[in-house]
Amino acid sequence: MRIPVLLLFAVSVVQGQSFSDNAVTRAIDPEIAARINTTLAFDNHAHPVLPPPNDTTDRDFDALPVDNMEPETDTVAWRPDNPQLPAAWKALWNVDVIVPLDAKGTQTLETARAVVKAREGQHYDQWVLDQANIGAMVANRVAMGQGLQKPRFLWVPYADALLYPFDTSQLALESPDKKLLFPLEDKVRSRYLADLGFKTVPPTLEAYLKQVVTPTLERQRQGGAIGEKFEIAYLRSFDFTDPSEQEASRIYARQARSKADYKVLQDFLFRYIAAECGRLGMAVHLHTLSGGGSYFSIAGANPMLLEPVLNDPRLRHTNFVMLHGGWPFVREAGSLLQKPNVYLDLSQQSLTFPPRTLATWLRELLETFPDKVLFGSDGYPLSEAEGWEESTWIASHNGRQALALALTGMVQDGEITRPRALAIADEVLRGTATKLYDLRP
Repeated sequence: MRIPVLLLFAVSVVQGQSFSDNAVTRAIDPEIAARINTTLAFDNHAHPVLPPPNDTTDRDFDALPVDNMEPETDTVAWRPDNPQLPAAWKALWNVDVIVPLDAKGTQTLETARAVVKAREGQHYDQWVLDQANIGAMVANRVAMGQGLQKPRFLWVPYADALLYPFDTSQLALESPDKKLLFPLEDKVRSRYLADLGFKTVPPTLEAYLKQVVTPTLERQRQGGAIGEKFEIAYLRSFDFTDPSEQEASRIYARQARSKADYKVLQDFLFRYIAAECGRLGMAVHLHTLSGGGSYFSIAGANPMLLEPVLNDPRLRHTNFVMLHGGWPFVREAGSLLQKPNVYLDLSQQSLTFPPRTLATWLRELLETFPDKVLFGSDGYPLSEAEGWEESTWIASHNGRQALALALTGMVQDGEITRPRALAIADEVLRGTATKLYDLRP
């Protein structure tokens, strides 16, 4: 099937000005833009929802959905008046509605979506990728399902629940966010245990590792997983210590409840899981961005806190991917790319930030570690107005423009040749991911 080209120079009008007639697109080298525009991207991180008829009941798109948390001050990209939404609606559904949606606009949008869903059926999610010119998408989900098959969709499940084998009710008292999130982790843990035929965890840490943790990772790997995702920044900081198995075993034996005890156990389990991922050929994905909710610890998500883990010689066979590029610690995250087994992607940044802003720190990354940067959208069902379809399309558009701007500037300043710029574009859009996940035929 011929895949339509993403209209980087879309004619959809936003705030009275088209994407094809603004200062950003005029600043981009046409040859670089053409290469980026026509390349089928590998989307390193997103949360696609199952296609119809399961789309309305699907909750596996995230282990910790952020839609029911106490509201934070949303970025412009998440708001109902996001000025890029009309262009996405026009490109995806061929409707002309303005932001914010009124009742008539909402009905128009819902009707247009329903027509496409009815027409595409089980192929709907693939159709969404086609509109954003994405060849393959990493689906960060608790479980996959019909309509999310290889080669267009690859799986990265969640490992956080394995860090919490016991009751988390004391931890849940720390904030309203955690009061909501820890019961969700408990459900995922129970699901993983049930998949292995357990109702409760084994009595010793050794048995837990051998009978639950490793078999869960192996089962997911056999199910097609190319990595394991940690949303741990929503639950605690990145300050992982390096306790011994003996110390962790003592805490496990008394069934950790307190925050101090649980932290030691988590610290041991995190390194154990990371090492097992390396053994199994799976990458470790980490949420490294200011997160949703009113109580997210931004300081606790500073990627620099991960340096002791990234410097652990026992983990040098494990590849780590910092999802979302570490904002607001973009330079800190970029510096960690010096580690031979560390990468980062542009997901969520490509949705949250306009192309010119994103291009500023993306250029620095490409000037230093161009072979460590991955394209990504973080397509997510944010709201009725901005589903995973719209957020994927907008992020793909922004990410491509930012990449083109950064590379154009590097060529104009004589840092690289145009052929080298085209080669870097190919690496960011898909080449680096192909090597990282060993996806070559």
